[in-house]
Amino acid sequence: MLHLYNTRTKKKEPFIPIHDHHASMYTCGPTVYNYAHIGNLRTYVFEDILRRVLKYNGYKVKHVMNITDVGHLTDDADDGEDKMEKGAQREGKTAWEIAKFYETAFKSDISLLNILEPTIWCRATDHIAEQITFVKKLTEKGHTYTTTDGIYFDTTSIPDYGNISNLQNQTLEPGTRVALGQKKNIHDFALWKFSNTPKNRQMEWIAFGKKGFPGWHIECSAMALKYLGEQFDIHCGGIDHVPVHHTNEIAQTESLTGKKPWVKYWLHGEFLVIDKKKMAKSGENFITLQTLQEKGIDPLAYRYFLLQGNYRKQLNFSFSALKAAQQGLQRLKKTISDIPPDTVKDVSIVKGFLEAINDDLNTPEALAVLWKGLKNNLVTKEVVMKFDKVLGLKLLHQKENTQNLPKQIEALVTQRKQARKEKNWELSDLLRQQIIDQGYVVEDTPNGQQIQIK
Repeated sequence: MLHLYNTRTKKKEPFIPIHDHHASMYTCGPTVYNYAHIGNLRTYVFEDILRRVLKYNGYKVKHVMNITDVGHLTDDADDGEDKMEKGAQREGKTAWEIAKFYETAFKSDISLLNILEPTIWCRATDHIAEQITFVKKLTEKGHTYTTTDGIYFDTTSIPDYGNISNLQNQTLEPGTRVALGQKKNIHDFALWKFSNTPKNRQMEWIAFGKKGFPGWHIECSAMALKYLGEQFDIHCGGIDHVPVHHTNEIAQTESLTGKKPWVKYWLHGEFLVIDKKKMAKSGENFITLQTLQEKGIDPLAYRYFLLQGNYRKQLNFSFSALKAAQQGLQRLKKTISDIPPDTVKDVSIVKGFLEAINDDLNTPEALAVLWKGLKNNLVTKEVVMKFDKVLGLKLLHQKENTQNLPKQIEALVTQRKQARKEKNWELSDLLRQQIIDQGYVVEDTPNGQQIQIK
C-alpha cells in the first residue's frame, strides 16, 4: 500500500482516497511575474512523481493546478505591491502581457522536465466571480471584517487556526510577520484588497462597492472548491507554503464549508539550497532552467539529480553535483541500451521498486533498485519502461531525426535556432510553444535542439 507523509498530522499514513480507485489532487502553481527558478521546479518534479506513483498504483488522477496571475503581494503580511504589477513595471509591459509570457515560459520548463500537465489548468483572473462569492459567503457566516484597505479574515472566529503549522504555540509580536495596522489580530489575512492608490491598477474589479482585487490565498480555495469539491484527497506545495498560504487556505475553506478535514493529505517539498541558503527570485542564487541549458546541462539530468534526493529533505545544489548527475544519467541510459535481449526479469526487483516508491515516494531507493537490477542482469527493457513511467527520465527514448520533420516544424526549429543565437529568449520561448502546440517537444542539449513527437 502507498504511504505518504501528511504535513497536517506530522506522520506517514496509508493512502486511502475518498473515492475508490480515484485520487483528487491540487497543486499550487506558479506566480507568473518572472521565470520559475530551479528551486521552484524541484517542487513541481516532486508533485509529478506523486502523480505518476498514484497512476502506477492504478488510481485515476484528477490533477488541478492554478496559475497565480493576480493577487500575490510582495510579502505575506498583505503589504507591498502585487507581484504582477511589479513585474509589469520592471519590464515596461502590461500585467496581462507579463502573465501570458511567463505562463508560456513555465509550461515550456515543465515540458523540458517531462512533467505531466495537470488535468485542469486554472488562472486566478478567470475565476474572479468565484472568489468574490467565496468572500461574500464568509462574511455572511461572520468570519470577516472590513478596513479601509480591504476585507480580512478574522482568525479568532475559529478555534483551530494554524494547526497545520503549530501557530497556536507561537508567540508573535507585530512586526515579526506583519505590521498590525488596521488588522484586529496578528494572523488575520486579506481576502480582498481595495485599490486605494491614486493611480489605476491594471488588474482590478468592481466588488463590495469599490475597485479592488483578490488576496493571494482566496484563489486556491475558490478554484479547488469549484473543480474538486468540498473535500478532496491531496494538496501539495513547497514547504514555505505551510505557515501562511496553506494555513490560510485551510482556515477560510473549512470555515465556509464546515467540512473537516477539507483535504485528507498535505504534502510539501523542501527547499533547494545553495551554500545553506534557499533559492529565491530576489537573490543572487536565482538560477533558471535556461541557465542550466546554457551550461550544457540536459533538463532531464536536473530531474535525475532531484530524484537522487528525498523530496522532504533540503537538497544542496552545485554545478559539480549536477554535472555528475548528467554523467550518471548518460551511464544509466547506456547500461539500459546494452541489456541483452534474452534477459529475464527478476520479480524481486519489480517488488523492490514498488516498495520504494510506495514508501513516501522514495526515489533514491527506487533508483538504487534499478541500478542493482541492471548490474546483476535482472532487469529487462520492458521492466525499465514500466519503471520509467514513475521516474520520467525517458530512459528508452529515441530522438526523432529532425530531417524527417514536417516542413512547418522544420521552419519553426530554424527560426528558433536563430533566435537563440541572437539571445532573443522571448521569441525563442514563443516559437517553442508553437512547436509544442503542434504535437512536438523541444529539448535544448549540448548538441543543439532535439525535436521529438510528444
